[in-house]
Amino acid sequence: MQQVHILMVDDHPIIIEGYQNTLMATKKDDQTLVIDTANTCDAAHILMQKAADERPYDVCFFDISLPPSADGKITSGEDLAKISREIMPRAKVIILTMFNESYRIHNIVREISPDGFLIKSDLTSSELAEAFQHILVDPPYYSSTVSNFLNKSVVNEIYVDDINRKILHLLSKGIKTRSLTEYIDLSMSAIEKRKKQLKLLFSIEDGKDESLIIEARKKGFL
Repeated sequence: MQQVHILMVDDHPIIIEGYQNTLMATKKDDQTLVIDTANTCDAAHILMQKAADERPYDVCFFDISLPPSADGKITSGEDLAKISREIMPRAKVIILTMFNESYRIHNIVREISPDGFLIKSDLTSSELAEAFQHILVDPPYYSSTVSNFLNKSVVNEIYVDDINRKILHLLSKGIKTRSLTEYIDLSMSAIEKRKKQLKLLFSIEDGKDESLIIEARKKGFL
């Protein structure tokens, strides 16, 4: 028997229930699935640390939009996926998201190189089942929207690194620029420079932080 240890992270319990039911109903006869679930970054992080010490997960499903951790250090499923890569390098990482912005997709593929990348609006139960079995044996598996975006050359590819994502996240939470140095280990001039680059990147003509946040949200970076 093949025992597959799985972590599913999504802030909507009904979605997790759907995934679980699909995988259990379509698993192979020689497979036993052991599934843990989490609805927040904190809950997922605790399970991942425990698993890394005891029995690492074989497959981790991460939704991108999740309530951030209490200390603000983990802000999304993207961050959890990076942690998984560090502490459980052999675990297959599957990203599930509503975002279908080409910029966001390129960013995730570049930062994480997931073993599976599924857009929820593309997803049927049969595709989830097919993707899961495919990823166990021969990753990666990318759903049609992801494949289409990756096949197209994106002229204006926006690449936002970890620090810039953190700046956007903190600004969106109402943290003033002058206070950002308390959260990010950079000088004020370095932070200002990054904000200028972000405004150029997102074509913010009025120079306002509010406009930057609105545009970043539209493109799926928040």
